[in-house]
Amino acid sequence: MFNVRTVRLALAQVNTIVGDLKGNAEKIAYFTKRAKDAGAQIVAFPELSLCGYPPEDLLFKPKFIEDTAKTLHSLAPISDGIITIIGFADMTDDLYNAAAIMYNGKIITNYHKMFLPNYGVFDEVRYFQRGSQIPVFRAHGLTFGVNICEDIWFAEGPTVAQALEPGCQLVINVSSSPYHFGKGLLREEMVGMRAYDNQVYIAYVNTVGGQDELIFDGQSLVANPNGTILARGRQFEEDLMIVDLDLSQVSSKHLFDPKRKQRTHRPEKQNVVQYNIDDFHLDHFDLQPMTEQASAAVIEPALEPIAEIYEALKIGLHDYVRKNGFEKVVIGLSGGIDSALTAAICTDALGPDNVVGVTMPSRYSSAGSVKDSEDLAANLGIKLLNISIEPEFAILKDMMKPSFDNLPEDITEENMQPRIRGMILMALSNKFNRLVIATGNKSEIAVGYTTLYGDMVGGFAVIKDILKTTVYDLANYRNTLPGGPIIPQSIIDKEPSAELKPDQKDVDTLPPYPILDEILHGYIESEKSMDDLISEGLPENYVKWVIRKVDQNEYKRRQGPIGIKISPRAFGKDRRMPITNGYRENNRYY
Repeated sequence: MFNVRTVRLALAQVNTIVGDLKGNAEKIAYFTKRAKDAGAQIVAFPELSLCGYPPEDLLFKPKFIEDTAKTLHSLAPISDGIITIIGFADMTDDLYNAAAIMYNGKIITNYHKMFLPNYGVFDEVRYFQRGSQIPVFRAHGLTFGVNICEDIWFAEGPTVAQALEPGCQLVINVSSSPYHFGKGLLREEMVGMRAYDNQVYIAYVNTVGGQDELIFDGQSLVANPNGTILARGRQFEEDLMIVDLDLSQVSSKHLFDPKRKQRTHRPEKQNVVQYNIDDFHLDHFDLQPMTEQASAAVIEPALEPIAEIYEALKIGLHDYVRKNGFEKVVIGLSGGIDSALTAAICTDALGPDNVVGVTMPSRYSSAGSVKDSEDLAANLGIKLLNISIEPEFAILKDMMKPSFDNLPEDITEENMQPRIRGMILMALSNKFNRLVIATGNKSEIAVGYTTLYGDMVGGFAVIKDILKTTVYDLANYRNTLPGGPIIPQSIIDKEPSAELKPDQKDVDTLPPYPILDEILHGYIESEKSMDDLISEGLPENYVKWVIRKVDQNEYKRRQGPIGIKISPRAFGKDRRMPITNGYRENNRYY
């Protein structure tokens, strides 16, 4: 018989591909079998796991929705002997972000997400209708609820109504929560708080992997009624968490919770719908005896901050390259810190045989920069091509001289060089089907210290959301990993320079990077005003210059490649500023 004192739960944090219904279904079936082999009674998959998250405007294709439904029904047999929860897009009277609850080959019901996020990277109101019913399930003494992602972030959301149902011991939240630095800690605090406030177990299963600029870090969670985290999944890796829950803990908590007795007549109870899974013959499947090994829930260690960012960049790059059908990447190596870090990430993510570096010196490239690129490539074990741009640069300058009316050389001639380099990289990309990886960082992209159709060329920008000061932190971190330093210290120590004219240094054009990054963090991520930043002691001349440059260069950023989102406010989906924009703060910096 089903042991009402314990239940074995499986949380499958899987790496799916948006639109790959067949492949995602096969992965769901595989992890369900593993869960059954481990003796689990319930297995839960992340939000929209069947169609991948976020499917965006695929949801406007009727055939895609139809195929999703067919694929879901084809999966029903895998639920033989195990309650299976799968995220998908459900078309009934409208389109819903849904979770199917299946057992013994039948879909018991579909829960429709109630709280639809429509901020930051989220556009769910564009696609989905809000759900209205709150399901609670009963099975041989186990009572549990299911909801989806954003639903649990609201203290008065459906979790409360489900937890208040008599005998409810567990609420399962299926989620696809995008990563940004520090997000894991926020989730952990929230899940623990929901478990404690509602005196139930909270199980939170999250997606893992990269999808365009978004990263999903996994770190699925289980918290007990005390709010203590019992289990945490791996970061940036697929994982099947098996957790045994002692349901008697919940019963005793309910007996001594005076708040619970006062909250049982809440108005949201009218939306609760009960489903008796016993009607689906659960009694033929017995809970396996709890073993010492199975009951010892694993709390996977969290990575240190800089290691966390590095691993996020690795999985984001790996999944973008592989999921889009590429094998190899090509990178321009300047001898600078940005391209060196990018090459290291590419090599760690894809393997040295799949990375090709290209050094493209001009008359202004120092011998040291070329040697640094050669040393870096040797340390990484990657192929390096040396293609001088000097002949093309000379020809282009001579060709344009009559049209330039003998005007003195300026930034025009400087920018010819990165544009020639961009053409070379794209030629190699076309000829060998290699994805060009751009190497620009957030500090430079923010203020337009980049060249359109030059160093901005690329299909993907790995460090697009990484400030320059963090680039150095990541390079130093990579040099501490097993195998010894791979980024030459001379690259880390040298003063940054674009090397597009004699004796050029970044600091000739930009504020010192520590000051620049502090201003950018305040202005972009915290939406601080000019007055706020100046009042914090940042130099007024730098603050005005940086804000002006950020505002002026939206048109450049819009034309650059997408890149991995690391911060809470990345350029792209997070920050959607109009290019044609007449607003200037107090009109004071023009």
